[in-house]
Amino acid sequence: MEQTFVILKPSCVARGLMGEVIGRIERRGITVIAMKMMQLDIEKLREHYAHLADRPFFPGLAESMMATPVVCMVLKGIDVVRVFREMVGSTNGRNAAPGTLRGDLCMSNQANIVHASDSIENAKIEIARFFDPSEICDYTPQNLSFLYANDELDPDYYKK
Repeated sequence: MEQTFVILKPSCVARGLMGEVIGRIERRGITVIAMKMMQLDIEKLREHYAHLADRPFFPGLAESMMATPVVCMVLKGIDVVRVFREMVGSTNGRNAAPGTLRGDLCMSNQANIVHASDSIENAKIEIARFFDPSEICDYTPQNLSFLYANDELDPDYYKK
């Protein structure tokens, strides 16, 4: 199964939306396999947002990401990178579809409550940036057979 990386941003933490977001993740059937609260610093943000570090808006972005602690998570599921990105919605909350996290819970482009990895490759990089392998509890949930069909879990299931 795939893994993806998520940050519940200061706009989520300060507004008391952590439980709502985590609840929606769990209700969807996505498994949380690592979670921790941490205070980001400028060095970590320069590394994480290296593609934006030279942009004129980066200082404001960094300031907003250091306003409160954040909650970092690793999620697991089939196609979880794509599925969670769809759950998140458009970057600008004002343009995000109703039913998405941003469409329901935010009105901003920058204070948009959550970061989600945009590819499997970036998820691996971001997970390694924020988590030591010993912090990831990769387990099989007991309700797995109620989340996926047998052939989704094992493509050879019906060939046996």
